[in-house]
Amino acid sequence: MKLKRFLLRYYPPGIILEYEKGGALKTKSIDLLDLSPETDTEELISEIRKSEPLITASRVDQVKLLILRLQEKLGQQDNRRFYLFKALQAHILPLTNVAFNKSGSRFITGSYDRTCKIWDTASGEELHTLEGHRNVVYAIAFNNPYGDKIATGSFDKTCRLWSVETGKCFHTFRGHTAEIVCLAFNPQSTLVATGSMDTTAKLWDIQTGSEVSTLTGHSAEIISLSFNTVGDQLVTGSFDHTVSLWDVPSGRRVHTLIGHRGEISSVQFNWDCSLIITGSMDKSCRVWEAVSGKCMATLAGHEDEVLDVCFDYTGQLIATASADGTARVYSAASYQCISRLESHEGEISKICFNAQGSRVLTASADKTARLWDVQSGVCLQVLEGHTDEIFSSAFNYEGDTIITGSKDNTCRIWR
Repeated sequence: MKLKRFLLRYYPPGIILEYEKGGALKTKSIDLLDLSPETDTEELISEIRKSEPLITASRVDQVKLLILRLQEKLGQQDNRRFYLFKALQAHILPLTNVAFNKSGSRFITGSYDRTCKIWDTASGEELHTLEGHRNVVYAIAFNNPYGDKIATGSFDKTCRLWSVETGKCFHTFRGHTAEIVCLAFNPQSTLVATGSMDTTAKLWDIQTGSEVSTLTGHSAEIISLSFNTVGDQLVTGSFDHTVSLWDVPSGRRVHTLIGHRGEISSVQFNWDCSLIITGSMDKSCRVWEAVSGKCMATLAGHEDEVLDVCFDYTGQLIATASADGTARVYSAASYQCISRLESHEGEISKICFNAQGSRVLTASADKTARLWDVQSGVCLQVLEGHTDEIFSSAFNYEGDTIITGSKDNTCRIWR
């Protein structure tokens, strides 16, 4: 094995090693999830060297430099205020979803007008309109980190795969017998998973356009799904009150996570694939161990349905958004509530962290999106201007641009 070069990964903090083995170029990552500006670098490097033979004595200075750069990035104060850059008359009907590519240079909007549009973030210019669906375009995603393909899931029961560069359709995935409401690319960008109101999820091959497997077992609509960061497991959440964990290569169900007393609204894996979080109409969020399928904790406190849940990039924090108009941040280690985000005047349908894990963004039926400090729960900024509910909002990876999509048919870029 011969080490070729190091690559830095800021969120979550880590160092990626590129090395040659048997003539092939391979990568492995050293996760530094617990790194902070105060971490003793000498101590950390000696720990890394014990477990990673590729880091020889001659490479220590290089590694130290990378860790110092990571610490500097982590220590940067995040006092940014966002201003409206552009309000785009994006669609002729309400928006369903918005999503960024990894670099934040492009974003996409899905709509009830049956199209998905690709936008240039810097200029606010429309690059392509993806036309072909015969009903609402509900679920949309880039194949991050690559960002050269887009998947769209529609109420017309099909999923389409598109070229970001040309806007042309590569494949139309047919096989579901009801609306597609959620989808995701695997991290390797070789598969797309779709979840449908027909109670099944399907895996599709990006190269050939063929169906790889149908994941059957739920007794009601599948409303949310998520791959783990390795790509060997998929989690699905259903209106049947259960969550299923699937082995991707075989298409077999590994665990059924039972405990919620209402429909599942949202599911997600953490970064190291060890935990799954689920939000439910039963007003709670649950944390599950992926290996055993055991429920580790129930995060209670909301007074109405939990509509969205997410981990931060490191998997150390959990955020929940509720129809009660509040959001909460919990520690993924202790399950304690760190902060309550209270000031919206309507239900919160979407929540996400910035990549640094210092800010939370919420989208609400009160026509505003709000930016919060994670630790204190203080509302730092209200993003106002939409004239109807905000269904979707997103940070770019750098955390310096926000997009919001609304029922008012517009999309706003904030920076």
